[in-house]
Amino acid sequence: MKFFAHTLVASALLLGTAAACAQEFAPYGTAKVDMHEYPTINAVFDLNYASMADLNIFYNFVNNTRTPLKGKMVVVTHGPELRVFAKENYEKYQGIVDKMAELAKNGVEFRMCSNAMRAAGFQPNDMHGFITVVPAGFPEIALLQSQGYQYINPIPLAVKDVRYLDQPQLKK
Repeated sequence: MKFFAHTLVASALLLGTAAACAQEFAPYGTAKVDMHEYPTINAVFDLNYASMADLNIFYNFVNNTRTPLKGKMVVVTHGPELRVFAKENYEKYQGIVDKMAELAKNGVEFRMCSNAMRAAGFQPNDMHGFITVVPAGFPEIALLQSQGYQYINPIPLAVKDVRYLDQPQLKK
């Protein structure tokens, strides 16, 4: 019992010391919190990913954006990822295709560049039914921007566990 009491006292001292040290290393104070509401905003996502695994991160970007913005969301796909949307690849990419179809069911539009699709050897009838083939990807993005859509080009980097990644020291 005496050992337990000493352990408690030692733990309390260590925690107190850690809290004091944390204060010393906060020369700029603590972050402010402003959890405001967003107005309704329409957005266009520029999808051009080389790695199909990154589409899971993209799904999270779209899903986490559409809810607070409450506006119309359009994904314009015009890169290597378009092969995921081909019906012939459904078994291989079923998990991510089902997620994208879920987004479409929830109102997200998917538009595919016909130039990129043809360059990859596909025809419109090769694609899943929630895809709309448009003349060209970049002009489609420009068209949507001219209609007031906000451009989003999500870089496929997840923030999960970023706190624990080793980073090179910044030079002063």
